[in-house]
Amino acid sequence: MAQVPEECFGKARGYLTKDAPGQGLAAISDEHRTESGKMLLENAKDMLWALLFGDAESSVNLDRDQRELLSLTVPQKKAYAFNFFQVVTEVGVSGTRRDPDNVRNDIGAHNILLQIEFGDTSSELVGDGIMVCIHLINLLQVNEQVLYARMSNVEQSTLLTSLHFQK
Repeated sequence: MAQVPEECFGKARGYLTKDAPGQGLAAISDEHRTESGKMLLENAKDMLWALLFGDAESSVNLDRDQRELLSLTVPQKKAYAFNFFQVVTEVGVSGTRRDPDNVRNDIGAHNILLQIEFGDTSSELVGDGIMVCIHLINLLQVNEQVLYARMSNVEQSTLLTSLHFQK
């Protein structure tokens, strides 16, 4: 089994305990996070929520002039890491990834595809922040070698939002 350097998943940086499961194995639980790791995970989830769903009412003031769709594929048994999402579409999908190091193949694995439509700025600042937060959540909780996340521009949608009426 190929070894993933400790600094890649937070052990050397002090966010995870030395006995935390290696990447691609079990999800990382609170007992395998240090206090600073717990705080960083909580902050990453709060920031992700604000970037996806925040508005003036929740003191998030961004000039959201584009619509984007985030598609995130998570193993079904680890999808609870994103249970704070609101207005999300969940679709069951089967995995097709073959790991070249044979650590974590997901052929036929039960995955969940989470799709969230959100507003982004013209500079795509929101999308960049979302990807950083997802990466942190993966390193500190989900613990996949590869966590698939993709954003695409939404040209048209039946989701009526205040953004639609601002155009």
